[in-house]
Amino acid sequence: MPTLMLRPFLALELSTFVLAALVHAGFLAHGLEHAKARIAESVIAAVLTAGLAGTFVAPTASRRIGLGAQGFALLGTFVGLFTIAIGVGPRTAFDLTLHAGMVTLLVAGLIHTARAR
Repeated sequence: MPTLMLRPFLALELSTFVLAALVHAGFLAHGLEHAKARIAESVIAAVLTAGLAGTFVAPTASRRIGLGAQGFALLGTFVGLFTIAIGVGPRTAFDLTLHAGMVTLLVAGLIHTARAR
């Protein structure tokens, strides 16, 4: 996949996790604060940031970088879904919708990245 296609996916995924972290920090909405969710989303956002930066630093390795960053983000999102399922994580409609959107976006990005030559 040309890096032109991968970078928009990584940027959109990164933006999603940054916004989620800001919501869970209480900056964008009140009543949805959750420290552990904020930390997890911030870590995932950092990994996606590193992945996006890596596509500029090592463009020939973009596919592997994208698979790694998006795979890590998807695994972390599934951990978040698991915490919701067992009652540890936040269980609001916002969080369920957010996680569904994250999974959809990450799976789409991984499929596009995996199909690249």
